[in-house]
Amino acid sequence: MKILAIGDIVGQTGVAHLRTNLRKIKQKYAADLVIVNGENAAEIHGIGQNDAEDIFYAGADVITTGNHAFGRYDIYSYLDDEKYILRPANFPGSAPGHGHVILNAGSARVLVMNLQGNVAMKVALANPFEVADSILKREAGNYDVAVLDFHAEATSEKLAMGYYLDGRASVVFGTHTHVATADEQVLPRGTGYITDIGMTGPDISILGVATDCIIKGFTTAMPQRYRVAEGKVTAHGALFTLSGDKCTKVERIVF
Repeated sequence: MKILAIGDIVGQTGVAHLRTNLRKIKQKYAADLVIVNGENAAEIHGIGQNDAEDIFYAGADVITTGNHAFGRYDIYSYLDDEKYILRPANFPGSAPGHGHVILNAGSARVLVMNLQGNVAMKVALANPFEVADSILKREAGNYDVAVLDFHAEATSEKLAMGYYLDGRASVVFGTHTHVATADEQVLPRGTGYITDIGMTGPDISILGVATDCIIKGFTTAMPQRYRVAEGKVTAHGALFTLSGDKCTKVERIVF
């Protein structure tokens, strides 16, 4: 079984890039399941219903999000109604939507979870380690393979989650920083891991944002209105190859 995870989409050009390329990449790598983090699809912050539908149309099976999940009001009811788009499970229960889903991929029942870290994330949510335990316990017997998109800032928190779930989840990948890391690996008990899979956004940018906006903010200490950078877009992600519920190979994917 192969699982393809695509990093945070930035803006409409990122969405368009997936519409053009994702199905070809899915076919090229014979991916059984495609998970896309779409939380910045609506021009910097948030994702709207139309954005989500475009990402599904492009070939995503599951959309994950993160701290910008609720940036657009029109997504609230959609999060409740569409089970294949997730928000972090450790948000309060009163928040719209849900944080995990089980679906069939290939011959396996796959549990996909979405959690948000607490280190340097400006808001403290429920402990993601405890919430991961709770989901795995609640769904025990209902899935064959477990996958986690851990949307977090701190590399230490992401690595800790990888080792914490090693042997209990088949795949743990990080999102949020928009910068792909070079530590793809299979952990000792068979969990495929990478700290961050990067972004789908403009090459000449600062995390997808026009460089002048960010530089002006750093040099003046004044608030800036961000805008998505223009130019060539590249998608970053990772491909996880599984045998049963164990990962045997992790590859970084760029297209």
